[in-house]
Amino acid sequence: MKLTATREEILGPVQNVIGVVERRQTMPVLSNVLLSAKDNRLSVTGTDLEVELVSEATLTVSAPGEVTVPGRKLLDILRAIPEGTNVTLTTEGERIVVRAGRSRFTLSTLPAAEFPLVEDIQAMQVLKLPQKAFRTLIDKTHFSMAQQDVRYYLNGLMLESEGGRVRAVATDGHRLAMCEVALNERVTGKQQVIVPRKGVLELHRMLGDGEGEVEFALGTNHVRCQIGDIRFTSKLIDGKFPEYSRVIPANANRIIDADRETLRQSLHRTAILSNEKYRGIRLSIKPNQLTLQAHNPEQEEAEDQIEVIYAGEEIEIGFNVTYLLEALSVIETSRVNIALTDSNSSCLVTAAEADGAKYVVMPMRL
Repeated sequence: MKLTATREEILGPVQNVIGVVERRQTMPVLSNVLLSAKDNRLSVTGTDLEVELVSEATLTVSAPGEVTVPGRKLLDILRAIPEGTNVTLTTEGERIVVRAGRSRFTLSTLPAAEFPLVEDIQAMQVLKLPQKAFRTLIDKTHFSMAQQDVRYYLNGLMLESEGGRVRAVATDGHRLAMCEVALNERVTGKQQVIVPRKGVLELHRMLGDGEGEVEFALGTNHVRCQIGDIRFTSKLIDGKFPEYSRVIPANANRIIDADRETLRQSLHRTAILSNEKYRGIRLSIKPNQLTLQAHNPEQEEAEDQIEVIYAGEEIEIGFNVTYLLEALSVIETSRVNIALTDSNSSCLVTAAEADGAKYVVMPMRL
């Protein structure tokens, strides 16, 4: 294999896939990236057996071939080479030589045949939606995914397609985030998959502010997505996602209408003296007035008061302040609604002007 290109033309694809490449692996080949060069195109693949990323670039290929090279070392070398420098990659026996100006680096390789690839994902359904809408789906929900929960099906994002809409839901058992957007084309039937946390975070990183269309193929065990020159494939979590519709309060008729930024700043101020471990904060709601209180084991207290629009009876309820703040951070309207049933039930946080997203936060005993 021999190819020549500018530093940037090779660096781009390597940077695109390096997020899934671990330095220390049980299988040595997994710390490598697969370089495949033919027809004046370079394809770079990285995988951790759960998520696979493939990125392509057009450049000059003198001799086609494929080989795997240490991913992080290749990235560090390319980053250290001055911008705009021409780089040549040549395989010599069981080594690959990187030449740039007066610099030369010789790296060990492993055979391409050892590299595990996901070939056909047996797509059962293909969803098409604008890249911006897909980013919105992940933006507004991914922070509610669980981390290393024994209920493994919570350690990911549930995607559900039905009719002309696709819905994303994430929950860690204490809070839930849901968002839905319109598809470019209607789909038949209802499909539900759970994409693992690492895959979701990689997707979130890949989805820029592009205006194009995303094609998302749902298979029995994998999902595959093409975004520009990057192809993303992820294993699915095999499990039954909770019946999320039951969690969303149906008869929360005590509605607080607040200025989003005023409420966010008030929560931030009060949280300074909350318990660092439990992050609890008490809300005392009276007609047109919301009082926020926090205290900690050092007997320190914080209290803040803001004006809201509320006409119901008085109510006191406790929440984890981080969960409220994270929900408010992804709502884009100037006003928010917090709907309550009573002091022992979850609250529903939504934008004052419906934007397809809902946030449920369970109460805390304080």
